[in-house]
This record gives sequence, structure tokens and C-alpha cells, in this order.
Amino acid sequence: MSGERVRPPVGIDEFLERVRRGYERVEPGEAYTAARTGEALLVDIRYAALRERDGLVPGALVVERNELEWRLDPWGSHRLPEATGHDLRVVVICNEGYASSLAAASLHRLGLNRATDLVGGFQAWRAAGLPVTLTN
Repeated sequence: MSGERVRPPVGIDEFLERVRRGYERVEPGEAYTAARTGEALLVDIRYAALRERDGLVPGALVVERNELEWRLDPWGSHRLPEATGHDLRVVVICNEGYASSLAAASLHRLGLNRATDLVGGFQAWRAAGLPVTLTN
């Protein structure tokens, strides 16, 4: 324990604000265009019940949050074929844009410095009238 820096406690709202200052978040329209042009990989980290209830973003890669770093680490033994390199632009999508911010920050720590998240998450995507595939 010697030599470890002790950090003062921080609330989640302040923590999210700090995390989000580390990268530029994207709005639904920008994410849609980037995915359609092949400039970004959309990654849906919502859990199954939400995907079943609300539907899917067409073309988004579904990766459960607890597997995200293992699946997107280009050097990892459990990586997905889409994890082609550290320069990959990833847009993480959660339900409302909170968990995705923390996930994007974690991807940054792995060296995926172009990782970002969707402002407002899936709910903002749907509210913007962007395509959704229903699973029912």
C-alpha cells in the first residue's frame, strides 16, 4: 500500500462529468452517419431485457457490458473480429447514455482513444427517429 495515491471520494455525477471531459461524445445523427459510412462501429451494451423490450440498432454489434473490454481489446485473446486495432472508432450505446460514458472511458484506458458514447443512449436514438429493429 505504500506509494499508493489515495483519492478523495467523488459522487457519480462529478465522476461522469470528469470522464466525459476526456473525449467528445456524439449525438444520434452523427453516430448514424458514421456507422453508415463505415467510420464508426456502434456497440450496444444494453442488457438483453432492454434489447428485447425496445429493439436493436440495426448494424450495431451487441456486446454485454461485462465483456466489452475483452471483446474490443485488439490484443486480447477473446477479441471479436471487429476489434481490428487501437485506432478503431467505437460508439458505445447504453439505454440512456450513462453506463456508456463509463464504458467509453474504460476503452480509452485500453488504448482505444477514439472510443466515445452516444449522448442520451438508445432512447435518444429512437427519439431522433433513427432506425430500430424490433425483436418481438
